[in-house]
Amino acid sequence: MTQTITVIRGDGIGPEIMDATLHVLDAMQLGLQYEDADAGMAALEKHGELLPQATMDSIRKNRVALKSPLTTPVGEGFSSINVELRKRFDLYANVRPARSFANTRSRFGAGVDLITVRENTEGAYSAEGQALSEDGETATSITRTTRRGSERIVRYAFELARRTGRKKVTVVHKANILKSTSGLFLRTARGVAAEYPDIECNEMIVDNTCMQLVMRPEQFDIIVTTNLFGDIISDLCAGLVGGLGLAPGANIGTDAAIFEAVHGSAPDIAGQGIANPCALLLGAVQMLDHLGLPDKAARLREAIVATLEAKDSLTPDLGGDGNTMGFAKAIASRV
Repeated sequence: MTQTITVIRGDGIGPEIMDATLHVLDAMQLGLQYEDADAGMAALEKHGELLPQATMDSIRKNRVALKSPLTTPVGEGFSSINVELRKRFDLYANVRPARSFANTRSRFGAGVDLITVRENTEGAYSAEGQALSEDGETATSITRTTRRGSERIVRYAFELARRTGRKKVTVVHKANILKSTSGLFLRTARGVAAEYPDIECNEMIVDNTCMQLVMRPEQFDIIVTTNLFGDIISDLCAGLVGGLGLAPGANIGTDAAIFEAVHGSAPDIAGQGIANPCALLLGAVQMLDHLGLPDKAARLREAIVATLEAKDSLTPDLGGDGNTMGFAKAIASRV
């Protein structure tokens, strides 16, 4: 295949885990080409802006990007560069798998294998109507939910279930209290679910969902929910399988997709060569699936699993004494 990927190396440990990830992808001999683009603090220092137009143009042209963590400076520019990217490219579906792996700090053994599908452009993160009173005593914000936004994210979840052979979608809401916004989401979800009689659908209030996840995560298959709830739940799910170092994320839209490690830039360990590249490598697994290469995606996932099981060159956060590139080379030897 011939496919050019926009590569955003990011900040902090970002360049290190990106180099490791590209090393493994190159070992797979997929014919991928890379186009470097800047964002975050690296872009601010180099170009004087957090999100240069050249980066936007690269993503728009290539339609696929692989992104390391970015740092958004306090008091400058966007509230979040990640949120800005999602808005600019209408990346409405945030897809966060959580799966148990060997030799990680998970309390559930092999009992977790679920996906959170989060609406990515509306809700509390739309930043509409945010205001602080003159006396600083009262803050307000508008939460925006649309039928269109709700329908397309729920439909994405059901289509994902069909495509991946998953059997159940859980619609997570707070319609008992938030009767307008969450109520619209739930009513819309019910209408979409009726079109997929082959997929079991159940409904769960968000607070009960959090309790059930930490008690019996094996009952979940795909969770679909709104922006704020999805942000919280997906991090909770990462905690079930060993933390954000094993948590990839995909941001999918009609015209572009960005795949990433969802953890932060970890400036405290940057440059030490000890960062765990698994989250970005698992993001690359999602990217290969998106590119229509499910066999290659499975091959990469299996190589990561085999390396974890063998305890081969594990980084310190995984209980080993290896380094970032050594771990990547161990994975590359298995692909």
